[in-house]
Amino acid sequence: MSGLVLFFIYFVLINGCSFIIMGVDKRRAKKRGQRISEKTLWLLTVIGGSIGSYIGMKHFRHKTKHTQFVYGIPALIVLHIIIIGYVYFTR
Repeated sequence: MSGLVLFFIYFVLINGCSFIIMGVDKRRAKKRGQRISEKTLWLLTVIGGSIGSYIGMKHFRHKTKHTQFVYGIPALIVLHIIIIGYVYFTR
């Protein structure tokens, strides 16, 4: 498999995981269960799951009142797009 195919698989998996984790944390918040730490949510976002986190945030209406998430996640999306573009066009 080429590196591009592996990257695409990673991208889909990490974003899917980020989306699901946002939903799980929202459900736990409603039921007052054990929450997923914000560090974990941020880790998944930073390592490539920014789009999944953003879609999950909007879809589940989760963390939408937290300024760091409202502005931080879109900023990471832009950063990830810049990094991907740089790597793709300079190879």
